Amino acid sequence: MATYKKRGYKPKTKAEKVEAIEENSTTAEVFNTLDEGASKAEDWAVKNQKNIFIVVGLAAAIVLGYLGYNKFIAEPKASEAMNEMFTAQKYFDEAVTGTAKDSLYTLALNGGEGKYGMLDIVEEYGGTPAGNLANYYAGMAYLNLKDYTNTVKHLSDFKTDDAVLNPIAKGAIGDAFVQLNQPEQALEYYEKAIAASKNDYTTPMYLFKAANVALELGQSDKALNNFKRIKEEFSSSTEAANIDVFIGRAEAKE
Repeated sequence: MATYKKRGYKPKTKAEKVEAIEENSTTAEVFNTLDEGASKAEDWAVKNQKNIFIVVGLAAAIVLGYLGYNKFIAEPKASEAMNEMFTAQKYFDEAVTGTAKDSLYTLALNGGEGKYGMLDIVEEYGGTPAGNLANYYAGMAYLNLKDYTNTVKHLSDFKTDDAVLNPIAKGAIGDAFVQLNQPEQALEYYEKAIAASKNDYTTPMYLFKAANVALELGQSDKALNNFKRIKEEFSSSTEAANIDVFIGRAEAKE
């Protein structure tokens, strides 16, 4: 067993000399191993220094690029898109309240006065909030123009969590499918509209539409349930005015 020795101690016996040599040898091996490991690490760093800088540089570029994109490209582009949409939205609003509806809806879609229409906004600013909203306006314009295929296309591309616009968009897709004589798909979207938001305006409207399509499909139980929901939960709605008549029809078909 090795014993503690003071600094400057010189081994006297043969055994002590052997022990000192072994200790020195072991210490040397440890430091040699450490030196060798450090040297290998340094060599690896030197050889791969370019790759290291490339990886770090790419990571930094991605982060800075994302921040820069949002501030200097995405935000200004979103603002520009909203400004560009102003005239098309004006045409749409005039179509809703005016008399020359078809021509105004067409202007809303295609533009006028040298300004973009909703279709241009969708194409040029598709990744912005304005581009998304333009899909809603385009879909509703097509619905009023009786172009039901394009109604489905644009309203399906419109994404929102808004408590009114979300069910209206889905319900309008249901309306388009009714006109395309696809009642199964119509019922599916009316049910999506019902599930999207519960409110006194859209919920009873789409419950009523869903119930009537369900009756057409022979699903009287579903129709009856929807009619009863209108009576029990939305008694002051327009749809509730003659709801007992519709409940009677659904019960008669059970």
